[in-house]
Amino acid sequence: MTQNNDDQPASTWMKPVLRAAGVYNVLWGAWVVFFPLASLRVCGYPDPPTYPELWQCIGMIVGVYGIGYWIAASDPFRHWPVILVGFLGKILGPFGFYYAWTDGRLPLSAGVVNIFNDLIWWVPFSVILWRAFRFHHVRKSIDEESISFEVALRTFRSQTGKTLGELSDGHRVLVIFLRHAGCTFCREALSEVQGHRAEIEANETRIAFVHMEDESAAEPFFTKYDLGDLPRYSDPNQILYRAFEIGLGRFQQLIGLQVLWKGFLTALVKGHGFNKVRGNMFRMPGAFVLQNGKILHQYPYKNAADRPDYAEFVCEIPSGE
Repeated sequence: MTQNNDDQPASTWMKPVLRAAGVYNVLWGAWVVFFPLASLRVCGYPDPPTYPELWQCIGMIVGVYGIGYWIAASDPFRHWPVILVGFLGKILGPFGFYYAWTDGRLPLSAGVVNIFNDLIWWVPFSVILWRAFRFHHVRKSIDEESISFEVALRTFRSQTGKTLGELSDGHRVLVIFLRHAGCTFCREALSEVQGHRAEIEANETRIAFVHMEDESAAEPFFTKYDLGDLPRYSDPNQILYRAFEIGLGRFQQLIGLQVLWKGFLTALVKGHGFNKVRGNMFRMPGAFVLQNGKILHQYPYKNAADRPDYAEFVCEIPSGE
C-alpha cells in the first residue's frame, strides 16, 4: 500500500526559487527593453536586427512573466497555472532555438541566453508542478467521502448486483484494483488475467475488478479482453481504493525511468497501447485476496508497472490463514 503523507503545503525552498525567477525575469526584461542593441550583442547576436523593437517586445514578455512568478511565490500550489505557463515557455524556447540553429538562421552563441532564461529552471519548476498536481489530488481525496473497509465491502455492488462481502462469503476472491483506463499496464494486467483465468479459477478463486470508469465505459473495455462476465466495481470517486488504503504513487513510482521504459515496451513493443487519462493518474494499483470479508493476502506494488503473477499470487496465502 502507498500512504498519502504529502498533503502538506509547499516546501520552504519553493518561495525563494520563484522569487529569484521573478527578479531575474524582471531585470533581464528591463535590460532588453532599455538597451536592446547592447543586450543583443551580449546575448550572441552579432548583427542586430533592423527592428530591435521585436527584441524589446520579448524583453517585455519575459519581464511580465517575472511579475507572475513573484505573485506565484506567495502560494505555489494555488498559483500553479502561472508556473505551468512559464514552464512551457522554458521548454519550448530552447527547442525553438535548436531548430533555428540547425537551420542556420541563428548562431550557436545565441543559445547562451537559453541556459539562464530556461534550462536552469527546468528542474525546480517541474518539481513544483509535480508537487502541486499531487497535492491537489491528495486534498481532493481527503475532502471526498470516505467509508471504512467493512462498510465498503457491504456498500459497493458489481454490475451483477453483488457486493464484495457477498462475493467473498465462503470463497476466495482475487480483487484487482486498476489504475485509469488509459494506463497501458492496466491493459497488460487484463491480458494476463485473461491468459491465467482458468488456472486461477481452478484454484477455487473468484476474480473481481475495481476501476475508476463509469460502468457504461467499462463494459466494452473488459469485454475486449473476454472478461466482461467477471464482477467489476465502478469507483470513479475512489472510495473503495481509499477503504483498501491504496494511496497515490510518488514520482519514481509513476514516471521513473524504469516505469517509462516498461511503459514503452508494454505499449509499443507488446502492443497493448495506451489512451487518454480518465481517472486519477496518481492512484496506484492494488491486488488482494479476500475471503469472508477479510484480506488474506495483498501484493506490495513497487511502482505503476509492477504486478504479481496472478496465478502464483492466489497460491501464496500466508500460513495460518
